[in-house]
This record gives sequence, C-alpha cells and structure tokens, in this order.
Amino acid sequence: MKSAASIHAPASRRHALWLLLVYPVFAIAGVVTHRPIFALLALAVLASVLMLPRLQSRRPLPWLLWLLMLAGVWMASRLELADLLLEAVPILINVALACWFGRSLIGGEPLVARFVVAIEGAERLREPGVAGYARQITWFWTVLLAAQALLLSGLLLFAAHDGLLLRLGVTSPWLVPERWASAWLHVGCYLLLGAAFLLEYAWRRWRLRHLSHPGLHDMLLKLALRWPQLLHGNGSVSP
Repeated sequence: MKSAASIHAPASRRHALWLLLVYPVFAIAGVVTHRPIFALLALAVLASVLMLPRLQSRRPLPWLLWLLMLAGVWMASRLELADLLLEAVPILINVALACWFGRSLIGGEPLVARFVVAIEGAERLREPGVAGYARQITWFWTVLLAAQALLLSGLLLFAAHDGLLLRLGVTSPWLVPERWASAWLHVGCYLLLGAAFLLEYAWRRWRLRHLSHPGLHDMLLKLALRWPQLLHGNGSVSP
C-alpha cells in the first residue's frame, strides 16, 4: 500500500506549481503599482510554497511555523520592509541554486549528471561524452547563477530611489534607474535562466549529436515527475 506521504506528494507538487504561477503576478503588480499589499501577498504565497509539503502532513508544528512566517511577513509590511524582502527573493534563489549546483561538483555526482539519470537512466552516462558534458554544464550553471546573484545584489544596492544604500542614507556616485533594476530583479533574471536553459538544450543536441535525445516536452515532464530523485541524489555517478 502507498504511504500517506506518497499519496499527498503529487497533489502537493500541483498546488505548489499553481502557487508559483501566482507569485510573479503579485511580484510584478507590486513593482508596477508600488502598492505594499502586492509585496505582502507575494511573500505570503512564497512562504506557502516553501511550507506546502510539510503542511500536507497535517501535523501542528508545520502549521505553527507557517503561521509564524506569515506573521513575520505581516510585520515586515508594517515596518515598510516587505518590498525590500521581495526584491531580495531573486538573489536568494540564485544563491541557493548556485550552491546546489556547486556543491554537487565537490562530490562524485554533478547535478546535471543527476538530471541525466533521472530523465534518461543510468546507462546514458556511460555513453561517449555524456559524463564529461554533464560536469561541464554543471560548472556553467554554477558560474551563471553565482554571477547573476552578484548582479542582482548590485541592483538592489544601487537602485535609484529605493536602493538599499539610499535607504541607509549612503550616497552612491553610481545609481541604476529604479525601473530597470526592478524589471531585472523580478522579470529579467528569470527570463535569462529560461533562455539559458533553452540554449543549453539546443547546444546539447548539437554537441552530442551522435546520440538520440528526448523531446523538450518529454524531458520537462520527466523532470517534474522525478524531482524528488534530483533532490536526494541517485548515487549512480562514481567519483
């Protein structure tokens, strides 16, 4: 028989996906309208996404933690810090992903190799050129994400009007127009990652053209279905 956790997992992922689709709507609305309510809603949605798998267990402690997170978001809004927290979210996402990719290079299982096993099976890594390519692309994502985290941090610091330095009373000789800083923080950085993913997929098909490749739709579907395997590793790559 399936455990309760395994039964709730697909529903949890579906609900998290819908919430993630709602998050950028509130985030962009906050940037465009400058109304704190949208920043508050975006942060509340993000907190709910992070806690959703644990909330499915219906245990009291995760629900208490979730309520404390919402209370913290509300307090940040009262202190007029909700928009600053919202602008820090893309930085934290890029830092977390860069660390995820980078840490996998220290061990014997580069993260992209883990992707390959989850989507196409362990035999795929034994085919000519695949294991080496997986390590190279793991390096590529590590560097790209780390560089973007630095760029986003600079935009947050040097944005005109609402930049962190100006909020702290520090005058900077170099300021980024607020519109451009907000646009890249909440839209551009995600578009860059999406474009990089598509370009890497096209490059991979050409670079490893001696091999057959799954279609983009099938690859994304398998990636979504086998996400837990990516989080916990598969132990299939030797050091």
